[in-house]
Amino acid sequence: MGANSAEIYDVVGVGFGPSNLAFAIALEESGGDASAGPLTSAFFERQPSFGWHRNMLLPSATMQVSFLKDLATLRNPVSRFGFVSFLHASGRLEQFINTQTFFPTREEFHQYLDWAQALFSGKVSYGSEVAGIQLPPESASATAQYLQVDVRDTVRGDIRTVAARNVVISTGLVPQVPDGVASDERVWHSSEFLERFQQVSPETLKKVAVVGAGQSGAEIARFLYDSLPQADIYAIIPSYGYSIADDTPFANRVFDSAAVDDYYFGTERSREAFWRYHKNTNYSVADDEVIRDLYQRVYMDELRGTNRLHILNMARVTNVKRMGNESRVFMESLLDGGSQDLDVNALVFATGYDSMDPSGVLGELDGYCLRDGAGRYQVGRDYRLVTTPDVSCGIYLQGGTEHTHGLTSSLLSNIAVRGGEIADSILRRRSADGPATSAPTTSA
Repeated sequence: MGANSAEIYDVVGVGFGPSNLAFAIALEESGGDASAGPLTSAFFERQPSFGWHRNMLLPSATMQVSFLKDLATLRNPVSRFGFVSFLHASGRLEQFINTQTFFPTREEFHQYLDWAQALFSGKVSYGSEVAGIQLPPESASATAQYLQVDVRDTVRGDIRTVAARNVVISTGLVPQVPDGVASDERVWHSSEFLERFQQVSPETLKKVAVVGAGQSGAEIARFLYDSLPQADIYAIIPSYGYSIADDTPFANRVFDSAAVDDYYFGTERSREAFWRYHKNTNYSVADDEVIRDLYQRVYMDELRGTNRLHILNMARVTNVKRMGNESRVFMESLLDGGSQDLDVNALVFATGYDSMDPSGVLGELDGYCLRDGAGRYQVGRDYRLVTTPDVSCGIYLQGGTEHTHGLTSSLLSNIAVRGGEIADSILRRRSADGPATSAPTTSA
């Protein structure tokens, strides 16, 4: 391993999904500081190519947020990176206007994201996983002015180290399944649904179960019912029925950028009220259209005497065991505590995600990050982790800040504004600290 000298990056982005893409756009449009020159940046993404919920790009599935809540518009309405610019570049602007909708299909929005990320091809390394972030050796007796970021090539396995004055971590949500449940070729999480489904011969799927009462669970149940006319579909939900997402105008204001201030600077009582009254805007709820579609299918089943779509309500999965070519699902009734078993050819857990946990990528650097009385990270309003005086570099989180910044912390609704706030914070701190200096960079 040899050492050489390279310019220190002003910013290293860990992950390149929509959040860090919006941040990259904000950096691009900030123009930097005229006296210090443009900000230097590099982004590292472990996936081999760009992708956002690829396995949930179901036919006709639409976005749950307005196209105006894209990567840039709420921060800069005239941005060349907005959804309208994408439509114009694609030759579909007038056709989209004629659809008279605020909610494009998920497939088209993915095309938009892919179009935008391609404009940053020179700054992004795909197939590159950040294996760790650490203080440089020479910082042992002084305040660290930069961080060492170890990047592993996911194909070759070799590691190179770059230096950064700021890191912005956006590694995404973590799929959540019940304790003790392991994915296999017939037990899937919704995050891998389409890929897994396409690997199975449809004629082998006679009985399929979907666990979860949210949007993904409802969409997958509908998709399976329509795609497998020979199969029985079982929707296992812990509630009595699917709950509708509250997307009414006043409730939607909880996603406004101003609501982040209200949450961040609010009291514990007001923060609790945010979740108590407005969790149903996004969590464990489904759109009215999907719920009505499912109910219509149940009703028509009853009319025809076919009964292919079975809603197992007030039920909780307690265990799953592989039984030859089938999986046995063990359930507990939340009504009377009774038990029920169900053998299925495939089982889909649409049970949501856990928040991003940056502690793994931070490694030993995690010990320099301050936590509150509940053991959660202390985070500034600018999404910067509060650290000990030993670290003057900026460590920013895009995700995992629900406890400080509220409901929008891991959602698309606020990514344009959030990316701009992080970029502004980095620019302010850079102006105060002066231009970047050189730092050693090693490569394996």
